[in-house]
Amino acid sequence: MDFNSPKEVALKVKRWPKNTVALGRRHTIGLISNGTVTAVGDNKYGQCEVSGWSGIVSVAAGNVHMATNTGNAHTTGLKSDGTVVAVGWNKHGQCNVNGWGDIVAVAAGWRRTIGLKSDGTVVAVGQNNEGECNLNSWSDIVSVAAGDWHTIGLKLDGTVTAVGNNRYRQCNVSDWHDIVLIEAGYLHTVGLKSNGTAVAVGQNKVGQCDVNVWCDIVSIAAGSNHTIGLKSDGTVVAVGWNKHGQCNVSGWRNIVAIAAGCAHTLGLKSDGTVVAVGDNEYGQCDVIEWRDIQLVGN
Repeated sequence: MDFNSPKEVALKVKRWPKNTVALGRRHTIGLISNGTVTAVGDNKYGQCEVSGWSGIVSVAAGNVHMATNTGNAHTTGLKSDGTVVAVGWNKHGQCNVNGWGDIVAVAAGWRRTIGLKSDGTVVAVGQNNEGECNLNSWSDIVSVAAGDWHTIGLKLDGTVTAVGNNRYRQCNVSDWHDIVLIEAGYLHTVGLKSNGTAVAVGQNKVGQCDVNVWCDIVSIAAGSNHTIGLKSDGTVVAVGWNKHGQCNVSGWRNIVAIAAGCAHTLGLKSDGTVVAVGDNEYGQCDVIEWRDIQLVGN
């Protein structure tokens, strides 16, 4: 892959599978190639009740920091007709997406759901205590990401905008440019640049923002306190909190997509199988038998 051509890199990133697997704190969602969805892990709030879904093209799962006991338990699915479905905990209305239409991408944060429309505007439902749902003025957005208390938008021109809690400067992205992919963790934000490098801002207590030496990256994922990078050769790199082994990805090969939850990490292989490391208290890493996970993301 030639990283001397930003346009070629951007096109490569767009083709790379994304949102085919989604990780919450205690559950994991997989999009199967026939448009149905599978799930493992904690189902206390019905967040894994996706067996009846069909025509799905993208999935997202609400994530949360390990110290928080609730609010991490909803799942969203984007359908091929541009509508959205959601299951799970709905105390703050984060699953009230039935009226949405013309949606091209979804993101799930703590107690909220974000939808990107085809015209580049953004809609949101759920908790807004920190202004994380104040997205009415956004335009020309091509991608969205949701952290616990902040929301990130990637613009058509490669710049980035942000709203919500900024206590740890996780929203200080106004000077970013040439960005082709964004991800949001608990209190940090990560961007993939068109030259295959990565940038990060926000809390860096456990090194989750130490991505400045990365290169040849084609996809990124942000967990609560760890960050994952997929390289063009199908290998994976990781930084940050590793208490549960969620960063133990050095031996992975032939990976085409990655996802990060609170304390677990998944890799989708080129043959449609899945590998996982990290916290498995609720069986959220029990994906060894998964097959035919969709290789074409949105």
